Amino acid sequence: MNNQVQATSSSTTSATQDTAPERFVVPPVDVYENDSSITLLADLPGVPREQLHVRVDGDNLLLEATAVTSGPENMELVYGEAQCPAYRRQFTLSRELDPSRIEAQLRDGVLRLTIPKAEEARPRRIQVQAG
Repeated sequence: MNNQVQATSSSTTSATQDTAPERFVVPPVDVYENDSSITLLADLPGVPREQLHVRVDGDNLLLEATAVTSGPENMELVYGEAQCPAYRRQFTLSRELDPSRIEAQLRDGVLRLTIPKAEEARPRRIQVQAG
């Protein structure tokens, strides 16, 4: 993985003594980079926008989501094996990125996060003067 985004993950969260720990699926993520930004593509099948939460806290980026399934109208489920997973993935962002300008789009089960690089971190040409 590149030096601007570092993935961290955990399959369980801490729980109180009376509850079992909740299990999460770690969604696969592809990371792309160009001169001005990085883009993360996370596979989140079955997740509606209302069940997707993207949060930045300091230099941590957290993705949390719950998939939803629905059956045919006017039908009652009598036996089911399909599960609605809860997704969770955490990343540590480099200081070269500008988390205040993150853009997020969910389409066809894929979350696209575009994180611009800070102006100071972008490559630039230096004009050399003769003299």
